[in-house]
Amino acid sequence: MASKAVPFIFRASCRSLRLAQRPQCRHFVVSAPRASDTGSSAVHRNTPENNPSIPFHFTNQNQRLIEEILKRYPPQYKKAAVMPLLDLGQRQLGYTSISVMNEVAKILEMPPMRVYEVATFYTMYNRSPVGRFHVQCCTTTPCQLGGAGSDSVMEAITKHLGIHPGETTEDGLFTFAEVECLGACVNAPMVQINDDYYEDLTADSMVTLLKALQAGAEATGTGGGSAGLSGEQGKGEASASDRNAQTAKVGEQAGRMYKSGNVALPSPGPMSGRKTCENLKGLTNLTSEPWGKEVFRTDGEI
Repeated sequence: MASKAVPFIFRASCRSLRLAQRPQCRHFVVSAPRASDTGSSAVHRNTPENNPSIPFHFTNQNQRLIEEILKRYPPQYKKAAVMPLLDLGQRQLGYTSISVMNEVAKILEMPPMRVYEVATFYTMYNRSPVGRFHVQCCTTTPCQLGGAGSDSVMEAITKHLGIHPGETTEDGLFTFAEVECLGACVNAPMVQINDDYYEDLTADSMVTLLKALQAGAEATGTGGGSAGLSGEQGKGEASASDRNAQTAKVGEQAGRMYKSGNVALPSPGPMSGRKTCENLKGLTNLTSEPWGKEVFRTDGEI
């Protein structure tokens, strides 16, 4: 009987020995924390130009716009207007500061944290100051492979402005950012400047566009600050009809033009000369009357 119990006792003692030799605590790898700026982090850090002590109030004109926006929502669901109100605040101030968020929370009678969650989730809200022209270059696959490629456009912007993605020029006129897909893949490569899309770009046409914006800012006496040449909306003084009616060529690359305060600027859209996203080489299909039951053949083969 004892001989049968020996193997079990031996195995149990070996197991206990192995367990005793194992460390009784887990080791964690700890690295130094990396500080991130307020523009890319979900955490707000007070700065001299962005802290809760700086007052912010909507202008009288924007107050009337807010009244119109709130009419779209039932009174008990007015907090659903948080996104358009944040956008309105950003257009007034130039970026979505913590004071803008707090004012929106006050107007909508919602916890400030709920507003912070929205503002930190969507990248369209700039939580740190940007230049008058916010140049956002798309570098996803279609823009990298389409046309001249986004790499050449990025390099042209970097060389001409002397800044890299995430930086702003010393005069506060341009802020450069690298972004993901902006949804204009058929006209790649492209950039978004404030609210406008400029498409079918090459390195030369990108530099031409930047020079035109610089010349427009100089002619209108516009410095760094809120986006746009003339006012808060980022589109200058020209109306939508002006932008489409006044067209001209700027060399071979810059495409259409519109005027803002007697300053000629490239009109948003393709910089290659085409109007929308039609094939540059002309129609490849639908070049003749389509066959159908209502169409009789004229070659005698009925």
